[in-house]
Amino acid sequence: MNKHVRAAALLGVAMVTSLAHPAFAGSGTDAKANAALKKLYASEPLAKMIGEKAKAVLVFPTIVKAGFIVGGQYGEGSLLKRGKLVGRYNSLAASYGLQAGAQSFGYALFLMNDKALEYLDKSDGWELGVGPSIVIIDKGMAKSLTTTTLQDDVYAFIFNQKGLMAGIGIQGSKITKLNK
Repeated sequence: MNKHVRAAALLGVAMVTSLAHPAFAGSGTDAKANAALKKLYASEPLAKMIGEKAKAVLVFPTIVKAGFIVGGQYGEGSLLKRGKLVGRYNSLAASYGLQAGAQSFGYALFLMNDKALEYLDKSDGWELGVGPSIVIIDKGMAKSLTTTTLQDDVYAFIFNQKGLMAGIGIQGSKITKLNK
């Protein structure tokens, strides 16, 4: 059965990738990443504060997620240091279970130290939930976090959620550097 689950998950990822990939090709991703980060900063003052302290920000302006029992998600993003492009990455995930629908969202990962940057550079694809510690910022946490309490390697903000799929998360996503 495990072999069938993996095959179904790969099929789901292939479907999402084939549908989503043309929308992410080329240098337009960089402009979209900068625009998404600017919009995030305007709507979440804490994101701007963390961004000023971060070594780099990995921004995925649009992740497309779809599934019916088998699901997948895909998106491309840009690694920015002080607003300048230093690399392009993709985020890919597959899932299996009780799910149906489609949605899109974006997320930004604020890499706070050299350890997080080194892991991103040296790993052969970064699996969220496996590498450096990641804290997903929600409205409740945003009220209590300050520059003096920032102690984790990576902070994540999810934004621009649209669609008809229940729940959202990025744990289990694999981030891989693109050779473009």
